[in-house]
Amino acid sequence: MIIIHIITRLIVGGAQQNTIASCAAQVAAGHQVWLVYGPIYGPEGSLLDDARKSGATLIEIKSMRRAILPVHDLICYRGLRKLIRQIKPDIVHTHSSKAGIVGRAAAWKEKRSGKPAVIHTVHGLPFHDRQNRIVRGFYICIERWASKRCDRVIGVTQAMIDAFAVNRIGKHKQYSVIPSGIALSAFVPSSLEQREMNRRELCIPPDAPVVGLLARLDPLKGQDDLLDILPRLRERYPDIRILFVGGGWHGDALRTRVTREGLSDNVIFTGLVPPAKVPAMLGVMDVNTLPSYQEGQPRTLVQALLCGVPIIGYDAGGIGEVCIDRKTGRLVPVGDRVALANAILWILDQPDQGRVLAEQGREYAQERFDLRYMIQRLDEVYVEALK
Repeated sequence: MIIIHIITRLIVGGAQQNTIASCAAQVAAGHQVWLVYGPIYGPEGSLLDDARKSGATLIEIKSMRRAILPVHDLICYRGLRKLIRQIKPDIVHTHSSKAGIVGRAAAWKEKRSGKPAVIHTVHGLPFHDRQNRIVRGFYICIERWASKRCDRVIGVTQAMIDAFAVNRIGKHKQYSVIPSGIALSAFVPSSLEQREMNRRELCIPPDAPVVGLLARLDPLKGQDDLLDILPRLRERYPDIRILFVGGGWHGDALRTRVTREGLSDNVIFTGLVPPAKVPAMLGVMDVNTLPSYQEGQPRTLVQALLCGVPIIGYDAGGIGEVCIDRKTGRLVPVGDRVALANAILWILDQPDQGRVLAEQGREYAQERFDLRYMIQRLDEVYVEALK
C-alpha cells in the first residue's frame, strides 16, 4: 500500500510518537509511507530525528499551522490536494485537530474510485468543558463537517469515541478503538543501582519520596494542581520532591511560581528529555501522576506501569482506561486537589499497596498496549476502508 500520514507538528507528544511508530512499522512491512507535517517550533521539543529514522519519506508543509489562519489554511489545503494527486495513495491517515480538518478535506476532494481511503485518528479531543461555550461549539461543528469527509474515525480510547458519539460527530459504522501502542521492550523496571544513580544525577536524596509528572508544561496538564497540594504533602514528608519532566510554554510561569512561593527545595524541572531517557526518569519516581484536565490516551501512565511505577490520575478523557481505580492505580475526580493529595499520601504511606497496583497495572499494560497489536489493527481498518 501507499500510505500518507498527515500531522500538524512533530513536537514531543503522544500523538506524534504514535504516528512515527506507525510509519516505522508500516515501512518495515513493505509499504510506501509518507509523513507530512507542519513547522516544528517552540519549547515542546522535536521528534524530527525519530521521524527520519522511521524510513518514511518526510515532507514539511510550511503553511500547516496549529492556529486557525484562513490564508495559511487555504494554501495548506491546496498543497495537500496537489501532493495527494501526485502520490496517488491508497490511504490518507490524518492525526491531530488542524491536520485532521485540512487533511481530510483535501483527501476527500481527491477521492476517485474509492481511493484514497481517508482515516482520522482522534488522539485527544479538540473540545473540552473548560473552553468558552462558543469556541467549544465551533470545534464540535467543524469536527462534524470533517467526519463526513472520511471513511473511518479511530479513537485511541473508548472515551474519545463516546465523546464524538454524544456530540453527533460521525456515525457508528465509522468508529474503531485502537489503543496507542508502545514498544514494550523499551520500558522495564529500573534496577536499584540504576535508580540510585539517576537520583544522584538529579540531586535527589536516596530516601526522599518523589512524585513525578511526565508531560508538556501546560495549564491543562495539572502541574499547578501538584504545586497547590505540595504544602500539605510537605507536612507529612518534608524532603518530598515534585519532579516535572518535559518542556512547554507554561514553564516560565511555573518556575516563577515555585520561586515566589518558596518551593524551590522541593521542585525539580528536568526540561525536555530525549525519549530514550524517559524510562530513567520514571525509575526515580515513587508515584507518577497525571492530574490532567484534557487527555486522550495517557501514554506516560502506560510507560510508568511498564516500568513498575504506581500511577494516579484525574478521571478525564481516556485516563480511566489506563488508571483503573484500585486495580492499576488511583483515579480521582477531575480538579479534586484534596482527593489527589490523599491518593498520593495513600501510596507513599503504603508502598506495598503501591507495588501491588503497579504490578497489576504492568500486566494490564502489556496485554492492552502492545505496539504490535496497534499495527495489526490499523492494517485491518485500512483494508476494511478500502473495501
